[in-house]
Amino acid sequence: MAVKEAARTGRAGAERTDAAAGGGAGAGGGAGSTLAAGRAAQALELKRGEFDLAVHLGLISADAPVGGGRPRVRREEVDRLQAMAGFPESLRDRVRTAGTAEGAALLGISSVRFTGLARIGCVSPVAFYLNRYRAVVWLYLVDELEGFGAREPELLAGKSPVGMRTMLEGGVDRRACNWRSRRIDRLLSRTEDPWARAAVQASALDAVQLAEVVDDPYERAYLARIRPEPVFGRPGSVSGRETMGQLMLAEDPDEILWRRVNLAMELDRARERRSAPRPGGEPGSTPVPVPAPAREAVDRLPGRTVASAAPGPGLLARIGLGRRRSRDH
Repeated sequence: MAVKEAARTGRAGAERTDAAAGGGAGAGGGAGSTLAAGRAAQALELKRGEFDLAVHLGLISADAPVGGGRPRVRREEVDRLQAMAGFPESLRDRVRTAGTAEGAALLGISSVRFTGLARIGCVSPVAFYLNRYRAVVWLYLVDELEGFGAREPELLAGKSPVGMRTMLEGGVDRRACNWRSRRIDRLLSRTEDPWARAAVQASALDAVQLAEVVDDPYERAYLARIRPEPVFGRPGSVSGRETMGQLMLAEDPDEILWRRVNLAMELDRARERRSAPRPGGEPGSTPVPVPAPAREAVDRLPGRTVASAAPGPGLLARIGLGRRRSRDH
């Protein structure tokens, strides 16, 4: 009896704490109340990794607290998801992931062939974790694997196509690049604020690349403050954090160039809206003048879709493309 009473007391205390964090609305309150991420995951019968992935994919609508921190979920959103047909399995199925071995078994192919398909970009990872050896273990959505198997059965049996073998022999591995691209696209879809969008683009560039595009130290500090935190995996060791930090950064020259172009364009839009905050003040309301449009950098990247705002003529120099063109000529 004493154990049960202690458990009830602990739950009640947790509910009071959650209510206070939600601005005075209890976890089980009416309209307008919110739940912390852990409580929302529990209410939706999801593991924390499944919950994080569902939020990332847009399956669960979550509010980012002002000033940063873990997202909170409105009570109405939890009720909506709980009312879905087949809950909770219907929600779990949409975030079910598989590693290489499980994915290969699902498609009826060897792990080697599955890895090859992933390396050339036929299937793209949606998440990852670090194993005990600090090696990256990629995870794929089961729904997407099943869809790929139904669409491309010829890639699952027989001899691998010549093009695929050529790419693999050349050392192609697009898994990290594709994961970064998916992550950035999802983050961009969740905000219209130009500074937040610029911070998303900046998160894929190292300090040197970032300084070459954003020469204002106050702007760089602001982008660093509002940049999105890693969604998946929370390693406790320093080496683990370093490994994950490297994984966030663009590596291929084309990928780096693409992120620099998009960052420069988002930065121009942000400056038009408001200036970055200076010491002792909030972001200014006076727009920073932006030069006339120039889109030469975009023309060099066929098949791409970029930010709608046009960059200024300084874009080529800011991304280092002007110097490259001079050398080419």
